[in-house]
Amino acid sequence: MIHKQAKLSLHLTPSSVATLGNSNELDCTRLSPHFTLGELCKTSVKTADGNIPSHVHIENLKRLCSWLEMLRARWNMMYGEGDEPLIINSGYRSEAVNKAVGGAKGSNHLTGCAADIRVAGIEQLVRYATILLDISDESQEDFDELLLERSPKGGYWLHFAVRPSGNRRVVRLVQT
Repeated sequence: MIHKQAKLSLHLTPSSVATLGNSNELDCTRLSPHFTLGELCKTSVKTADGNIPSHVHIENLKRLCSWLEMLRARWNMMYGEGDEPLIINSGYRSEAVNKAVGGAKGSNHLTGCAADIRVAGIEQLVRYATILLDISDESQEDFDELLLERSPKGGYWLHFAVRPSGNRRVVRLVQT
């Protein structure tokens, strides 16, 4: 783990020309053209570690963002109305954050290999999952987890994970 004040710029793609207002360094640091480190590390949980990823976690987040970029592009090409963003509910989680939110002990979120993606409903959930399966088949690259999740209150989201190696291609419907 790196210290909260450590320079992240050594591990990241430079920020785009877009102005992000009064954002801190995490919000301004781009992992890919459409995703920032701040988006993939945001949490409402306050912890002593600040939920700051290490350089290894950041490399994993970059790999994950390459898949998210493909999903975003394909969605917008097929179904989007212009340039719709993907909304990330949860990405990297430190152990303290993961424990506070009730995450699994071996969660891919702990290594920066997973993101939970907001969906408008079950149809978008299924379409996102289908797009990611198609991308995997076409590229002949595996992912680790593709979980179609539903809360007891009826909300849906897509959990997607890709590891540097040892991907298992787990696809499941999960009731939380």
